[in-house]
Amino acid sequence: MRMHDDEVDIDLALVRALLAERFPRWADLPVRAVPSTGTDNAMFRVGDDLAVRLPRVEWAVKGVELERRWLPRLAPHLPVAIPEPVGLGAPACGYPWPWSVYRWLPGTNPAVGALADPHALARAVAGFVAALRAVDTAGAPAAGRGVPLARRDTGTREAIAELEGVIDTDAVTDAWEKALRAPQWTGDPVWLHGDLSPGNLLLSGDDELTAVIDFGALGVGEPACDLISAWNLLPADARDTFRGALDVDDATWARGRGWALSIALLQLPYYRDSNPGLAANARHVIDQVVADHITFGCR
Repeated sequence: MRMHDDEVDIDLALVRALLAERFPRWADLPVRAVPSTGTDNAMFRVGDDLAVRLPRVEWAVKGVELERRWLPRLAPHLPVAIPEPVGLGAPACGYPWPWSVYRWLPGTNPAVGALADPHALARAVAGFVAALRAVDTAGAPAAGRGVPLARRDTGTREAIAELEGVIDTDAVTDAWEKALRAPQWTGDPVWLHGDLSPGNLLLSGDDELTAVIDFGALGVGEPACDLISAWNLLPADARDTFRGALDVDDATWARGRGWALSIALLQLPYYRDSNPGLAANARHVIDQVVADHITFGCR
């Protein structure tokens, strides 16, 4: 289903045609769509062991080569599975961009607000972030979200204005301005996933973190953006567990809160009518950040 005018329609018939054109050995395998709150890519399961991922929008195309090049290098250093590219598709059958085939990773997305053990999940996500940060950054690309928070100021304030009457814009503005006042990062750049949202985490049947997916925003930069799981996933009482596991200083924590707020503010008006799941999580994040801001004040 097309959600915005700039998105390409992708359906089962197209995926089957692309497989037949590029990978005839897989063309007879059953293909089924994978439900997702994701917006930039469409995912289809092929047989039992493969997944096809196709960009829906042009800005997501850069992630195809990014993942193909870097995920095999990162995988040996990480504590959970990440996508394993096994095939690169080319434009064909009216589809305009390159696309990817991966090994299928089993699991389900965490249910925000109903986590079996949020503290264990907080430690697991922190362990993934710490391991990713520790990987050598030689030759790595810059992360689009590994930049000073102030670069998002104009877009964030425009989103706040657009949400007048929908959210408490005064409280949100106060929280945003507090994040902007946090001291900037002065350390070395580190690897970032860039989009640690609930839809990009996979859990086992026992609610253990087994995989992290969608590395289209991968790159190096300052570490605050990869703290967003504290607000888009974890309840308030598990945030300290997450923060303590990563030993996050006050300034980086404040910038991380700002990243979570800014991302949610831009998502809410854009996806309010087209992607209810993503819009609901954005609203949840805004509420969580404002509650933290009110509770902790200048902390």
